[in-house]
Amino acid sequence: MDFLRGAAPGTRVVVRYRIDDGVTDALGYLISLSTAECTVRTRRGDVVVPLARVEAAKEVPPPPAPRAPRYPAG
Repeated sequence: MDFLRGAAPGTRVVVRYRIDDGVTDALGYLISLSTAECTVRTRRGDVVVPLARVEAAKEVPPPPAPRAPRYPAG
């Protein structure tokens, strides 16, 4: 939680949080943080995570560059 409170918006993060069946992760860019929740912009859209459910969070490096195509076009 200390990391999240000090993280600047735009930081790439992974947030592990509890759900009904166990835990899951939100990987993406921290969009906002309030006293009750944080919002992470993932590839599938924005995920709002209640801070009371957060198990762990940390900064992660940028995603790898896209791979070149296997076969040349044409």
